[in-house]
Amino acid sequence: MKTPMQELIDTFEEMRSPIDSKVDVDFAISLIKSLLEKEKEVMCEFADDYQRNCFQRSAYQYYNETFNTNE
Repeated sequence: MKTPMQELIDTFEEMRSPIDSKVDVDFAISLIKSLLEKEKEVMCEFADDYQRNCFQRSAYQYYNETFNTNE
């Protein structure tokens, strides 16, 4: 299973073309790759915190509260 960031990298790599492009795909890929380690750290911290503190809520509820996705 790949993370969403890894899937996005794959998508950009498939979009890469030797022909002129409006989007600098190589720059986008390098930017995304630079965030992979941070993504791993954030997800590990989230999992550890959830395991220690959230026995009354689902991981889905806690994720939404932690990352403010309920807008």
